[in-house]
Amino acid sequence: MYDRSSLTGLESDVRTVSEAWFRHDDHTSVEHFVCILPFRYFKFDAHDRYAGSTRYEMDTLFRVFVLKECHGWDYETELVEYLDRYPGLCEQLGLETVPNQSTLWRSWYKRFTTEFRRTVETAARTILIKAQNADVTVPRDPKRHHPSQDDEPDKSDPEDQAVLDEAEPITDHVSRFVFPAFSLKRNNGCEIHENAYWDLQTYLGLRERLAANEGARSFVYESTRDRTPLGHAHREHIRDLSVSGIREMYRQAVNRLLNEVAETEQFFRAGIVAIDITEADPFTGDRTGYEDEIIGTKEQTDQYAYQWATVQLVGNAVPIVLDARPVRKGESRLKLVEDLLDSAEELVHVDNVLMDREFDSQHVLEMLSQRGLSYVVPKRMQTSEKAQAKRLLKRGTDRYETDRKLHLGKNEWHETTLIYRRKKDSEHDDYRQYSVFMSNFGSGHLTEYGYRWEIESGYRSIKRFMAATTSKDFGLRFFYFAFACLLYSIWRAVDLLVQVELTGEYERSPIVTADNTLTLLKKETGIG
Repeated sequence: MYDRSSLTGLESDVRTVSEAWFRHDDHTSVEHFVCILPFRYFKFDAHDRYAGSTRYEMDTLFRVFVLKECHGWDYETELVEYLDRYPGLCEQLGLETVPNQSTLWRSWYKRFTTEFRRTVETAARTILIKAQNADVTVPRDPKRHHPSQDDEPDKSDPEDQAVLDEAEPITDHVSRFVFPAFSLKRNNGCEIHENAYWDLQTYLGLRERLAANEGARSFVYESTRDRTPLGHAHREHIRDLSVSGIREMYRQAVNRLLNEVAETEQFFRAGIVAIDITEADPFTGDRTGYEDEIIGTKEQTDQYAYQWATVQLVGNAVPIVLDARPVRKGESRLKLVEDLLDSAEELVHVDNVLMDREFDSQHVLEMLSQRGLSYVVPKRMQTSEKAQAKRLLKRGTDRYETDRKLHLGKNEWHETTLIYRRKKDSEHDDYRQYSVFMSNFGSGHLTEYGYRWEIESGYRSIKRFMAATTSKDFGLRFFYFAFACLLYSIWRAVDLLVQVELTGEYERSPIVTADNTLTLLKKETGIG
């Protein structure tokens, strides 16, 4: 997945090993972990600015500075004094003598690259969080923002340039970490590097409604790569991917993305998810032979379109798309929801599920209750609901709850609560002033249903990131949608990380724009 000098790979290994190590009951020391973490596989030379022999090896200095960051010391003097007091620790770190303050200062600022210093800080923060998650005593609280020595002194009121300056290295880091989860599974020895295909796909998302052929021709001139793929070759490789393979790669990429944002206190790897279906632009061509894939629209018009379903974090969480899948003709909503929830629950802890009224099947609701999940789903108003709404209107009642049993078959029933809510400033003067919701936790979760709007606004951004195509190939169409979901999720993750870095807090309204992120991804992929 990574070469031996990859800092992203090093950070990934620190995360994986620390999580497993601290699970053992007898592993109760952060300092001991720093001393024993294996580095023999990693090539430090690529990040060493010094030439020739030196007294202290890079791997030893890496451990020393990770120790410093774990304690949160601002100056090298505190580190030196600590090492002087504990000669046994020096021996475990591989130090024959304690370096003086000036040697450590030069190592940090002159010998280490900027990217390597950032990896030291990331590794220390990861170790502290994994230790704390395992109830191990830690030298300092990793959840507070501990600025590095070369941070700007005051970031409490970020301006646009500060946001961009902070977003650039984060976008670079996240993209290098996430994109390797995708693979075309080509043979070794291919002349065009696989990353060039992902660069081209990202490039197609940079320009609205740009198709592969036209995009590939422009990419030749705007890319810094010597060799770039042709449009038809790009499409052929994408068409070789199966839908199941695309989904598996997507889930791996999102899991990596979640691991990155999970390092922050502000990210909650639990909460509310929304499941919904979106559709591509109406299909106007001949769909003969594709009737199972180019299906009717959600509004049941005489138009046809490809449809995609997603499960996405909403509410106070960063709105990352956890999984996506195509919708085929005849698929039951029960199987679709089960499939998406299986994926979501592998990545996060789900408490509450929000869905649109097209999912108001009693079998879907029963499945959610069997999983121990709460739900809020609008109900399509039938004769009995319309009659009840008319009675409420006559009485001037704005809100009403009643229990209802929904028949599952074979004398089995699903118990739910119907909640009638009157709309303010409705344009109607009859029963349509009311909306009816179903919930297995009463009206307590009804206010959360407003979070569902985030998935609709997310779809608008996702479609902005999609490459254009007239191809009927189902796998190609789905890949374009899934990759757009990934670009959207990267944007929202980068925004969270930037907000936390600059302000120590996270607000759902992004300060990093989608265009900012795409521009930075453009720089990272070597375009322009």
